[in-house]
Amino acid sequence: MQNFLPTRHNSVVTGFAAALSIVLLAMFCMETRLTAASDRNTPSPGLVTELSAPVDHVLQGVEEVLQDQTIHGTLMFEREPTLTGAIAVESTPLFEPWKGEGQVFYKIRKDAIAPRHFRASADRGTIAVRYVVTSVSPERTRLRIDAIFVETVRRTTHASDGTVESSESRAIQDHLQVIQAAEQQAVEAQRRRESADLATQTLIRQREDETALLAAAGSSVYDLEQRIDSLQHEIERRIKGPGASLKASPFRSAADLVHLPAYTQVVILIVTPHWYGVETPNGQHGWLPIDQLEPLP
Repeated sequence: MQNFLPTRHNSVVTGFAAALSIVLLAMFCMETRLTAASDRNTPSPGLVTELSAPVDHVLQGVEEVLQDQTIHGTLMFEREPTLTGAIAVESTPLFEPWKGEGQVFYKIRKDAIAPRHFRASADRGTIAVRYVVTSVSPERTRLRIDAIFVETVRRTTHASDGTVESSESRAIQDHLQVIQAAEQQAVEAQRRRESADLATQTLIRQREDETALLAAAGSSVYDLEQRIDSLQHEIERRIKGPGASLKASPFRSAADLVHLPAYTQVVILIVTPHWYGVETPNGQHGWLPIDQLEPLP
């Protein structure tokens, strides 16, 4: 009898401890699941930046990134460093309707498999990127970018860890730098063209004066014509056969403005390492690759 009571007491204590361990383990597992679910459904904080550029320049940069068919800052497989196949859309139900200020744009990539840099992403789904462009002042523009991944079957939303937003922002700013550089070069080219026009007019006046004074000196007229022709050769080129497409910006993926037939003469306004900003005979401005132009004969 004396030995029985302690043994029974020890069994009760052991059973109670085991039950307590099971309860604590269940609570831990439930908390882990809730935490994971909370992280998985946490909305993306997005990225907001102010750019030193007018709103029309930023809109042009956003439009070019919308059309590049790439979701920047993410990938599905190591052998494919970029995730292509994205398309621009006017709206998507994956985001709540935007009720703030600014112009809103969307780009999506369907059938993405567990893309990188989305929190706890799994299964197959759609990546959606939203861009909001708001004018702050004539020379400053606010850009907001949000990126999410939504599973197709479970409809679970995974927020980006910020990599996609920052990468998309850098892509837009890269385009913006080209746009601003092109505009600055256009201003400088316009000044050079005005100077060239003034020089041409001066040469013409000199030719007229010399012709009037030296009507018999045909050599002077010939020399002036050669000088004018040389000046034209410096600022004019013609299209190589079989013709070329005038681009809206200096990128192979840029939109085509018009097809220019072979030997169309254009005036060079902007010079870059690989592209010329030109003016066509009808006054239209655009971009052509340097290798598609040749000097005048």
